[in-house]
Amino acid sequence: MSSLYSAVSNSLSLTADWFFKALWLVESDRNNAKVDTYRKALWPEISGNVLELGPGFAESLRFLNHVTISDGSHVVDSNVITSYTALEPNVFLYDRLHKNAEINGFCVEYDHKSYPNCKELGTIPTRENMVPFNIVRGTLDDPNNIPQCVLDNAPYDTVLTSFSLCTVKDPEATIKNIIRLLKPGGAHVFIEHVRQPPPGDKRVTEDNNVNSVLWGKIQDWITPLWSIIGHGCHVNRETGVTIANMDGWESVEYKNVRPVIDLQSRIMPLSIGKAIKATK
Repeated sequence: MSSLYSAVSNSLSLTADWFFKALWLVESDRNNAKVDTYRKALWPEISGNVLELGPGFAESLRFLNHVTISDGSHVVDSNVITSYTALEPNVFLYDRLHKNAEINGFCVEYDHKSYPNCKELGTIPTRENMVPFNIVRGTLDDPNNIPQCVLDNAPYDTVLTSFSLCTVKDPEATIKNIIRLLKPGGAHVFIEHVRQPPPGDKRVTEDNNVNSVLWGKIQDWITPLWSIIGHGCHVNRETGVTIANMDGWESVEYKNVRPVIDLQSRIMPLSIGKAIKATK
């Protein structure tokens, strides 16, 4: 019976992963239109040995520091980014993730332990100084179940989350593990959609006259259904607050914005910022 339950559970999980890819193929362009302005300002600060949680299609790689090489290609600057680990649990996203990494000049590798089906995948290096891009299957929810590859590549100069902490099963545990994996003085750079901040929140830099009380209640109402449709996405998490309240930071700076691009943006205001791990 346990083996049958495991098989059914795995099948349902894979179906949900496939459905999310289908949904994201439709939604990713609209999401990018909403957040790319903020990524352009923040992503050039990403440097060193990088870990990204839930990169999805990794479309934001284009905002990292790039250089133009002799053949005219525009590739990630190996003097700024030395290594990149992409921790993504949804294997149905790997084709686009792989493609976007190659477009940006990375040398793509797969972690065989976390994703045994990757035997024939990868990038053949075409030039010197290509930055390694390691695709690893997994999450940081459980400190006892972090992929060994992620642990081996630690500590990280930068850990990046972009629309990923809304879907993790345990955000507090995930953030604790982010702090654990960062080097002292390392940065957690984040753009996360959150519950509408309350009226008068001093961190709100773009208000746009949104009725935050009404839309906050709507977020609470729709989260149970949306978390099923949206692959575990919770639109009412106060992620910026959660990050700021965790022990282990030297400083946390973030702002909240209330975009009004479309109806969906009213249920997905953003917390954008950077947390620095304590050096002692």
